[in-house]
This record gives sequence, C-alpha cells and structure tokens, in this order.
Amino acid sequence: MTFELMQLNYPYDALEPDIDAKTMEIHHSKHHQGYVNKLNKALEGLNEVPLDLESLLKHLDELPEEKRTAVRNNGGGVYNHNLFFGALKQNVILDETSTLAKAINDTFGSFDSFKETFSDAAKGRFGSGWAWLILTDKGNLKITSTPNQDTPLQMGTPILGIDVWEHAYYLNYQNRRPEYIEHFFNVIDWDIIQQRYENALKSSTQ
Repeated sequence: MTFELMQLNYPYDALEPDIDAKTMEIHHSKHHQGYVNKLNKALEGLNEVPLDLESLLKHLDELPEEKRTAVRNNGGGVYNHNLFFGALKQNVILDETSTLAKAINDTFGSFDSFKETFSDAAKGRFGSGWAWLILTDKGNLKITSTPNQDTPLQMGTPILGIDVWEHAYYLNYQNRRPEYIEHFFNVIDWDIIQQRYENALKSSTQ
C-alpha cells in the first residue's frame, strides 16, 4: 500500500503568532512529506504490509531486517507528525470537568504541575526528538520522551506529543526551545486530546 501526507484542516497561518506560517509550511510540506515519501520507498517490494501505520510500527520485527531501520525512522516520522499536526488549534482550553483533566490532576497533582513536567521532558530531550503524554497499558498517564522519530508505542498510547526537532521552531525561536514549548501550550486542541484519551482508555480496558 501507499501512505499519503495527512492534509491539515487549517491554513498554515492559523497558529500565528505562536507558530509562524513559514515554519508550518516547511514543516508540513517538506519534512512531513519527506517522511511519507521515504516510508513508501522503504516499503517497495513488500507484498504484505499492515494497512494501519500503528500496526506496522508495532510489528517491525516482522519486516525483513534490511527494511526495519528505514521503516522505523520514516514510519515514525509520519506517525509522530500525524499526531502533532492533528492536535493543533488556538484558544481551546481543557475542560476542567473532563475525564482527562481529572486524570491529570490525580496523576500530577495539578495542571500546572503536569505542564511543568511535560515541559521539562521536552526541554531535556537531548538533540532531536519528542516529548509525550501517553496512556500506559495499565490505564495510567505518564510523561516520557523519545529520540529522533522513535514513537512511544512500546510504552503505551500517545495522547499528546510535541516535536522538539529544530525544524519545528527554529525560524521563529532560533535556539530558544523553552520559549517554543511555552507557546506550544497556546495551540493545543484539548478537545482532540480529550478524545484521544477516551479512546485509549476504552482500548486499555477491553
């Protein structure tokens, strides 16, 4: 099968001033598209490939050894960016009465404490990579990070992810990653994150 670039449901300038239009355009149309192209190239010649990207990444050991690294890197790049771009929107506040808000408070003590811990994970990721809020297989929220384009799928279901590769912020923030992370919290679509949490919670209890 052939994977395609996820289309955004908002224009590139929709997140300004927190994330500028030029960064969004390059990030999506060049970097994200590049991972899609390289993933499809890596899958050429394979007869049986899972239709679901998540299943593909969870079963890399079933691929020919010479294909695994390319699929891991580029498939991870597609998967991670789908999650990232799919949960961006301005002026969406987490409903304090939602199940996710309650789980965040129960796990981290408060939303501010969660934000600080998540931000520290993003700031502390050496080099390129991601910070994540995931739901573990036991149904617990956890903050973690991964290098490069590795996914957190072996640890749980990703709910929220921030891209801390320099291409995600360098045009506007240069080397000021903490400032980018602070502004990222202004463009999280908490309605989407809440839905992801509910879906992951249902899966973990089945």
